[in-house]
Amino acid sequence: MEEQTYIIHMDKTKITDSDHQQYYQAVIDSITKLSSQEEEEENTPQLLYIYETVISGFAAKLSTSQLKSLNQVDGFLFATPDELLSLHTTHTPQFLGLQNGNGLWSASNLASDVIVGLVDTGIWPEHVSFQDSGMSPVPARWKGTCEEGTRFSISNCNKKLIGARVFVQGYEAIVGRVNETVDYRSPRDSNGHGTHTASIAAGNFVNQASLFGLAKGSASGMKYTARIAAYKACWTSGCTNSDVMAAIDSAVADGVDILSLSLGGRSNPYYRDNIAIASFGAIQHGVFVSCAAGNSGPSSYNDRSFPTAVKLGDGQIFEGSSLYSGKKTKQLPLVYNRTAGRQGAAYCFEGSLVKKLVKGKIVVCEGGIYSRTGVGEKVKKAGGAGMLLLNSEDEGEEILADAHILPATSLGASAAKAIRKYVGSAKEPSALIVFQGTVYVNTAPVMAAFSSRGPNSAGPDVIKPDVTAPGVDILAAWPPNISPSMLKSDNRSVLFNIISGTSMSCPHVSGLASLLKSVHRDWSPAAIKSALMTTAYTLNNKGAAVADIASTSTSKSATPFAFGSGHVDPENASDPGLVYDITAEDYLFYLCSLSYNSSQIALFSSGVNFTCPKNSVLQPGDLNYPSFSVLFSKYARNMSVTYKRTVKNVGKIPSTYAVQVKEPTGVSVTVEPRSLTFKKMGEKLSYKVSFVALGGPTLINSSFGTLTWVSGKYRVGSPIAVTWL
Repeated sequence: MEEQTYIIHMDKTKITDSDHQQYYQAVIDSITKLSSQEEEEENTPQLLYIYETVISGFAAKLSTSQLKSLNQVDGFLFATPDELLSLHTTHTPQFLGLQNGNGLWSASNLASDVIVGLVDTGIWPEHVSFQDSGMSPVPARWKGTCEEGTRFSISNCNKKLIGARVFVQGYEAIVGRVNETVDYRSPRDSNGHGTHTASIAAGNFVNQASLFGLAKGSASGMKYTARIAAYKACWTSGCTNSDVMAAIDSAVADGVDILSLSLGGRSNPYYRDNIAIASFGAIQHGVFVSCAAGNSGPSSYNDRSFPTAVKLGDGQIFEGSSLYSGKKTKQLPLVYNRTAGRQGAAYCFEGSLVKKLVKGKIVVCEGGIYSRTGVGEKVKKAGGAGMLLLNSEDEGEEILADAHILPATSLGASAAKAIRKYVGSAKEPSALIVFQGTVYVNTAPVMAAFSSRGPNSAGPDVIKPDVTAPGVDILAAWPPNISPSMLKSDNRSVLFNIISGTSMSCPHVSGLASLLKSVHRDWSPAAIKSALMTTAYTLNNKGAAVADIASTSTSKSATPFAFGSGHVDPENASDPGLVYDITAEDYLFYLCSLSYNSSQIALFSSGVNFTCPKNSVLQPGDLNYPSFSVLFSKYARNMSVTYKRTVKNVGKIPSTYAVQVKEPTGVSVTVEPRSLTFKKMGEKLSYKVSFVALGGPTLINSSFGTLTWVSGKYRVGSPIAVTWL
């Protein structure tokens, strides 16, 4: 009988034995007995994990009949098949407005103990970013541990890296035993991803960091004095839900304050999203959770780039991007497609390039098939002297910098089109590549093309993403035994590497949340999120709307479906004026408004006897979220919805806030009352917002506006997104 790993959710109120190990073993014995009545030859179910902090349940390898037998077990709620998830800085602190000795980086705030947990590929413990010189003893509240394994011992942990654990049972149940020739069966990082993200969130302040002299400066995490706990749940082929949930469960039990997850899978309803269920459990324990929205959450460019200039033989010049640190090339012959080799040479496929055609020349390659550095490796192997890597129309103008092993540069779609035309028409095409180093003159921020966009498919009544943060060309710690290109043929060793992705954006937010936690120890995770959202900005450093380069046009302005409330502004977030707080019960009422049944609600209620109110008119839009998502029919005329919000004063007293509204196209917005006066710190006041569709067919799918409460220096902003269905 074929077996599969499942995550089984149980009703905590039905667990009668205080010894959870004993209780779940009894469940396993029960389903073994029940299923054996149907199938003569069955393996005993393999219990992989027990979850008892953020959720109640277990992970086990079961046959189909054993899975069916769970329906006869009292307290069984739901089972989901395990699946593989994917993994989704010198200058960014300054770009974000953080300055040593001031504000969030003041001595008193940096001295406050915060523990950041990262669920990722592990960590390289010897790195200078994780040394503990001058740090105080580990907080007595810490309950975590440092697990030993391949090339990792207890002594690898210290007062900075205070915990390191491994979660591999789910992965090995699906993929097979970890291949220790390519990975470490221990918390040690063999990928680089976990080391990189950990140092972005909380790595030490390190002077004279760079990659081959590029991005030279002081590297530091957002809260560089925070403690780090590494939970390795991601391996060569990815991360399983069961391992990630076990990591979250352990991290919360260990005592982390902030949890960072630069990973994710496909979008599912909340009751089928194990990460969402576990994250809600973490929030109920007061832990702030930051998740990447996917490279398919929101990431932005900062004001630093690594430009190249490509000069063609006819005088045309195009700007590209590269981390190659060598000298400029000579003006060399340019080859492409048939002039470079046989079938597949346009994409520089393995074996497609002919050495006598490409040797000593610059090869033009189409991107999108291999890794960008991997394409360069194939060109170098064939004898090429350089490479121009072209974007497709779908990839647009986004050009990411890579640590190539030969002179090479990426080029946007418009430049790519011109280069293809030139190579196809010139008798003797040629090109020259100039590497211009580190430049700080960009318009920033700009939304990255790889960032996921809204609307939120799992719950369109809530705008997602929440915010954006730097995620492109981020310099951070790197294991010295992994090359910057991640190619086996590359024997270069570096202590810092520059990479891009929402994986880099996520730990920025995690680190900033830890700074806010230091200042406001009594704030809930929802209050911290609110502060980051309502103070985010939507204009770039030139005073114009933040651009979105998800298409070939760079003139398109980003919307809340690209960057949520905007780009994080940590110093303003530390003093937001007002916050939108959300309790666990508020979230449960929200799930009730989605018509979830009692079993689905029980997945989130964590043992509390909660039932949805009967005969109550609940609407998803009443969740006390710092943004507004409105859904209208395309043919709605005078259709209206009214949402309620409650804000809590955390700013000056007394204070009066007046509302300012920028209405979305096709919608009128009315706010009552139009002013709020606070006389006490912590005072809560409510208001209602009515949205009316002005009527008539519309050709647009969405329109956007803002609602902002203003009082003196405070501007408490919320985006409005109207989706026409």
